[in-house]
Amino acid sequence: MLSFIQYTLGIMSSLGNGNNQHNINSNTGSSQNSAAEGTMERGSCILVRYASQNSLDESSQKQLPRSNGKEKTTGAYRNNIHTQRSFEAMNMMREQNLLCDVVLVAEGIEIPAHKMVLASCSPYFYAMFTGFEESRQDRITLQGVDPRALQLLIEYVYRAVVEVTEDNVQILLTAANLLQLTDVRDACCDYLQTQLDPSNCLGIRDFADIHGCIDLLNYAETYIEQHFSEVVQFDEFLNLTSDQVAHLIKSDRLSVPTEEKVYECVITWIQYDVSGRQHHLADLMEHVRLPLLSQDYLVQYVEKEQLMKGDLQCKDYIIEALKYHLLKGEQKTCFKTPRTIPRQPVGLPKVLLVIGGQAPKAIRSVECYDLREEKWYQVAEMPTRRCRAGLAVLGDKVYAVGGFNGSLRVKTVDVYDPVLDQWTTSHNMEARRSTLGVAVLNHCIYAVGGFDGSTGLSSAEMFDPKRQEWRLIASMSTRRSSVGVGVVNGLLYAVGGYDGASRQCLASVERYNPSTDTWTQIAEMSARRSGAGVGVLDNILYAVGGHDGPLVRKSVEAYDPATNTWRPVGDMAFCRRNAGVVAHNGMLYVVGGDDGLSNLASVEVYSPETDSGASCPRR
Repeated sequence: MLSFIQYTLGIMSSLGNGNNQHNINSNTGSSQNSAAEGTMERGSCILVRYASQNSLDESSQKQLPRSNGKEKTTGAYRNNIHTQRSFEAMNMMREQNLLCDVVLVAEGIEIPAHKMVLASCSPYFYAMFTGFEESRQDRITLQGVDPRALQLLIEYVYRAVVEVTEDNVQILLTAANLLQLTDVRDACCDYLQTQLDPSNCLGIRDFADIHGCIDLLNYAETYIEQHFSEVVQFDEFLNLTSDQVAHLIKSDRLSVPTEEKVYECVITWIQYDVSGRQHHLADLMEHVRLPLLSQDYLVQYVEKEQLMKGDLQCKDYIIEALKYHLLKGEQKTCFKTPRTIPRQPVGLPKVLLVIGGQAPKAIRSVECYDLREEKWYQVAEMPTRRCRAGLAVLGDKVYAVGGFNGSLRVKTVDVYDPVLDQWTTSHNMEARRSTLGVAVLNHCIYAVGGFDGSTGLSSAEMFDPKRQEWRLIASMSTRRSSVGVGVVNGLLYAVGGYDGASRQCLASVERYNPSTDTWTQIAEMSARRSGAGVGVLDNILYAVGGHDGPLVRKSVEAYDPATNTWRPVGDMAFCRRNAGVVAHNGMLYVVGGDDGLSNLASVEVYSPETDSGASCPRR
């Protein structure tokens, strides 16, 4: 299953530096002795002086021609393969048991070696042979060391090569850690990092913790947080202790499609051994963010769960969650507990996807912009051509909803998995819709308005990922194609658009409340905007660009739900309509669109702090 790697490391060895001994031959012993003292012999005309170490620089190493045509270097000489040859020779002597002065014993297996070689490569052996009674012994038994691992490590000391495999990685890391061969220990950690998967990551994390492998421990922790949904499906999770489960689920960095996944994994863990684990339920539910579950899920599943019904503290958590859903607007924003704070996964690369479009016809192309590297990449194409579609991110998947395929307005939905870099087909909408608005609210996808090929639409529908079905919701008061949508404080806004009946671009805005299934008119924008991009930052709704007939706008305005007012903010550098807008790290990214004459490849970024924009690298 797992392939092995060959890990090769160079061993730097210094076996001691002595003073160079210069032999100077003389006709008399006295002159040899006096020369050795660096003095001049009385009555002699010869002054013998040693070259100092400082004088042996590169300029003093003159090349003298040899009689056989080869060049000869005077001064310092270095043989770059001397150490390698020496260790090869010592290993041959070890294999033949020549000049060995110690025998290491592990579980009855004897391995001859040289103390000097072991001590030069391992602080463990250095301490043993220079400061302990083993320094006077020629036979040493090592307790708790696997003989196979010891044999591999002794060979590594001499050969600087060790093969790390699935079969030996654990015993090798354990022994290398004991013998303080940190190079091999780190090689084993690197190997285990490459083998992490949802079925073994919890065990590898515990193994790293036991052996003090901090880098591997941190890497495994991050992997578990990023793949939590898959990790909880395996037996390793069910065998965790209650403290380990609590440590895992209280992390702000968990990457989960919805908080329902965290709730469900706790219930599953309890049910694995109800009699032995039920008393841990309240302690674990303290870390489940029940207010972030949808109201329907709370009522239909959580309230009816027998384990929850039988625990008074858990009932309080349910009441807290339901109360949170009853609050509206600013009251909900001010209601703060540890369970109302959304999780913030980290470590995953943040990317921006540009999906489909017209060039000049509908296309399947998908481009990805890495916000850290500031570079564009091509990723997997959609199964079919699609432009004028709505886009939404639900969980860890991206949905392309409706649109125009070059011939027909469509009701189809395609789903992109960025981990696998592949597209699949999801359930169709009830109506064909292009130039629609799409948003995510309460873990469901809403498709609003649009154009079906013959008329603008006032209808809207919702996709429930639990039931895997679309259903119609209340219709808006006005037909709106080329409508922009956004979500603020649990309410959905339909901004501007085009009314096919009156043939006018719209400045009006409607707000949808999912609790009552009703639409309400709110304050109008200062300008008519069809094809406006909509984004949300800090509970402020932004309407970006758009057009009013032939006039394409570069202006932007912002809506504050607390005051029900619109105000102008800084203009874009270019006029744009039908642009994509996304919020990231307190900034609004405005991507593509057209200026009324041609399609745009440019990207602009707006900062509300400075009320100004800047350009990103072009696609």
